[in-house]
Amino acid sequence: MNQLDALKQYTTVVADTGDFMQLGQFRPQDATTNPSLILKAVKKSEYQPLMQQTVQAHRGQSIDLLIDRLLVRFGCEILSIIPGRVSTEVDARLSFDTQATLARAERLIALYQADGIGRERVLIKIAATWEGIAAARELEQRGIHTNLTLLFSFCQALVCGQVGVRLISPFVGRIYDWHKKAAGSSWVEADHAASKDPGVLSVQQIFNYYKRFGIATQVMGASFRNTGQVLALAGCDLLTISPELLAQLAASDAPVERALDAAAARTLDMPEQRLDEPGFRLALNQDAMATEKLAEGIRAFVADAVGLEQLLLAV
Repeated sequence: MNQLDALKQYTTVVADTGDFMQLGQFRPQDATTNPSLILKAVKKSEYQPLMQQTVQAHRGQSIDLLIDRLLVRFGCEILSIIPGRVSTEVDARLSFDTQATLARAERLIALYQADGIGRERVLIKIAATWEGIAAARELEQRGIHTNLTLLFSFCQALVCGQVGVRLISPFVGRIYDWHKKAAGSSWVEADHAASKDPGVLSVQQIFNYYKRFGIATQVMGASFRNTGQVLALAGCDLLTISPELLAQLAASDAPVERALDAAAARTLDMPEQRLDEPGFRLALNQDAMATEKLAEGIRAFVADAVGLEQLLLAV
């Protein structure tokens, strides 16, 4: 049994890509996309006809609606290959606007439903700002399930669990990147590998807390830099993995052991916590890594959304 198949014994494997033509070989349950992944895909020659067809079929509509139609088109193609759900992201420029996020999320769901896709197969991705979490709470109450992304801190995860979002995506690799850069020449890779990786430790803390207190929100580790980070989280509810790392896992037959265990987590001695808005904002502000990476992530997704718009306008 290769490592990918072994990992599937403990964890739901999710493909992190807009390149749906690669999906079949890895047989993931779900898939996630974001503006950066869609932009990367549409720059490939094999996906340009899809982009052109979308624009030609809806020419004259607003650019934001064209973007949503393209995202949904990719999502539908992905759902024709996988058995589970696809995550589709709300425009990152709405990350601090609860009402605009709600409206965009409902439009994405309506577009999916118009193409015959039920809302149960779609997760709406939203940045884990206070405003984004507030939008997710309302969407969950309306029966629209959410995936809170750009999540770097325990305080973000804590409030997501409080309001009942369906799933969170802690960014393992970007947490690792920040700590490695901050340490500079003093960083020793062997001292921060696998279960000692700061990104892995962050997901472990969130997973254990959720399981200890019966929080139903699913934890999906994301943004991996290497297979060691992936395997150190075997047993997490879900893991979303790039095609490159999926291929590496499929090519190895080294043993895979469970690293996270919900039953063991339920026996841990830890305090239950709650945060209101002032408490959340202070906790996030006190976490330099999370503050910097959240802002950086939103800026990057905004830039890629603008890049995607420019490609559509040029068609």
